[in-house]
Amino acid sequence: MIINERNKNRPYHLGKFPFEVLDKKLSIDMEEASHPRRTVPQDVEPHAGELSRAAKKYTDLFLSFRTGEVAGARAPVPEDLRRRSMDIKGGAVFLDAAHVGICRVPEQAWLEGHELPEHKFAVVLAVEKCRIPEPDNLARSWVSGARDEIAVSRAASIATNIANYIGALGYSATAHAGDITDVDIERLSVIAGITCRFGENVISPFLDDNIALAAVTTAYELAVDLPLAPVRYAGKGLRYWWGINGAESGRERNRRNKRLTHMSDYPMEQVRRVERPTTLIIDDEVPRVPKRASFFDRALQGDLGSRTQKERWRFAYKHPSAYGYMRMIQGMVPIQDGEVNTGADITKYSDPAANSRAIKSLSYALGSNLTGICEIPRYAWYSHVGKGKPVKPYHKYAVVMLIDQGYGTMEGASGDDWISGSQSMRAYMRGGEVAGIMAEFLRSIGFSSRPQTNIDSDVLHIPLILWAGLGELSRIGELVLNPFVGPRFKSVVMTTDMPLEVDRPVDFGLQYFCNHCLKCARECPCDAIPVTHTVMFNGYEMWKIDAERCARYRLTNARGAACGRCMKTCPLNKVPDVDGPLLHRIGSWLGINVMWIKPLLVPIAVYLDDRLGYGRRNPVKKWWLDLEMINGVAVKPLAGANQRDIDYHRKLNTDKEKIAYYPASAMPPPDQKEPCPVDRKAARAAAALLETPQQARERVAAGGAKPLHYIPTPPLDPANKTID
Repeated sequence: MIINERNKNRPYHLGKFPFEVLDKKLSIDMEEASHPRRTVPQDVEPHAGELSRAAKKYTDLFLSFRTGEVAGARAPVPEDLRRRSMDIKGGAVFLDAAHVGICRVPEQAWLEGHELPEHKFAVVLAVEKCRIPEPDNLARSWVSGARDEIAVSRAASIATNIANYIGALGYSATAHAGDITDVDIERLSVIAGITCRFGENVISPFLDDNIALAAVTTAYELAVDLPLAPVRYAGKGLRYWWGINGAESGRERNRRNKRLTHMSDYPMEQVRRVERPTTLIIDDEVPRVPKRASFFDRALQGDLGSRTQKERWRFAYKHPSAYGYMRMIQGMVPIQDGEVNTGADITKYSDPAANSRAIKSLSYALGSNLTGICEIPRYAWYSHVGKGKPVKPYHKYAVVMLIDQGYGTMEGASGDDWISGSQSMRAYMRGGEVAGIMAEFLRSIGFSSRPQTNIDSDVLHIPLILWAGLGELSRIGELVLNPFVGPRFKSVVMTTDMPLEVDRPVDFGLQYFCNHCLKCARECPCDAIPVTHTVMFNGYEMWKIDAERCARYRLTNARGAACGRCMKTCPLNKVPDVDGPLLHRIGSWLGINVMWIKPLLVPIAVYLDDRLGYGRRNPVKKWWLDLEMINGVAVKPLAGANQRDIDYHRKLNTDKEKIAYYPASAMPPPDQKEPCPVDRKAARAAAALLETPQQARERVAAGGAKPLHYIPTPPLDPANKTID
């Protein structure tokens, strides 16, 4: 049984604010419809400032995709209009909309000469504007004049994705935001019940005028919301302060708003800092590896067979929401690189500590959830990318940002059902936006910078997450766990030459925890996570997962899109904030601040995590429709949907563990275009080559040579040799 918590019973699509308790007034609809039409807005230059211009560049990019591509056939969506609206609203909340409502589009809401007659409905959303950094923070001058454009950019991104999703369902839809709109968005926001009108202004009953609006007009029929009775500010009173109906409480908002803007929502400053990561890394022995060696790339090249290759091509498009996200992800790639303003005065940025504080404040203003900074070690650069192009390291620092994949959505999922791929793609997309705008801005003020995204990166993210002090390496293998969001994130990196003060690695006792918790291994649907101890792999100490087996399952999962079951079931996949269960908050605080108690705490924590039902699906949180994209059309999943729950009776047998290891020497040549089939038998036998961490320490201390299997397979063309 799942423990009874207030938020557990709040449907996800209702969002963080309790609009459902506010009074409604039907006549508002008619009042708004009676106002004369507005004319088309004039093109408005963004506020003066490089950050505004960077954000506007991305706004314009997003809205270039604002008309959703309509699928060739309509999806088997529910006849129940309320269930359709739940899906659409949940999708907007999932994309970080603060408010979302739905209304019919009155004729008068269209701007002069811009009617789309088939679009009878509108999805209207609001994004909260970011906080202004403190007076002594360099980022204050960057952000204060750019808040509107940053919020409009985020609103445009959400609206465009909703429009593309509806298009994938087979219905026409168009996004509207900023000065690229065919409708009076403010009027629609009042009719949809997310704002109230006071004179010429519309305000949120919870956020006042601290919002940016966007809308999606569509032919997709939906259940509509009622307008609100005018209320100046509903975010007061004991009920709101406590968190009525499981909504976000005023206490939690107050806690976050009291934190300095260069700090995340979570108290990472309480976590113990150390000089090196808590797992052994023999820096001089870690090889630089090619991107061609990652198993997702190997699948794409045909190394894992024709079926896996075919599924790899549609992997990121299997659900219609991810199908929409991918247009945006791919659209951002061409502008990852850009010219540096070499004429800018960079002398005012000579203080690395001040620069780092400002960069972190900027990252949170743009939407990062956790940010750290490190120098880039040699081995964090890929040796080769693309079709075997050598990579020469070109920046000194990495700004590493984590994007939360969403606890509420993950709570409603099995981890390997039809929303899993969308969780990843949504986080990758948000990361691309954040790092892209940041790099565009830094280039404009004189610093060479580049976003390193999931689709186009010259660096490996895992070592950078470790060195930037955002977590420790976990039993899930090539995955870092953060002390506050666990493994529930995707990373994005921005590399730069701006002088920065770096963070140190963290130690919150995860090595002890993972040594005494086997829940992820027990719940892995393909037995890819080891149950034995750490080994040395390519110079790193890690619990080495069976990357081939994991990739095959994620790519060929017939009852879902990808897999994040290890993230779903990890005991650290929690939200230890003011609104979280007291048990989580106490456990989190003890685990970080009283580390000597872990031998007593860990067995209790793991036992209670199972017995209280964490890791099980919570149906109240399921907002999405189970759909599968096949040949560009959304259909009911041919094989159904995974509905796994935890299996705490399952016994793990270390004698049957058969992990395949593909060290650097077994990687394909970085420039090989033809398939390089995997040799699983040899990979299983490679276990005999691996050292224990203690053996590696002893060998290094004795002056022993680097193991030969740490040496990568050379390129086929000598001209493509690695560039140090």
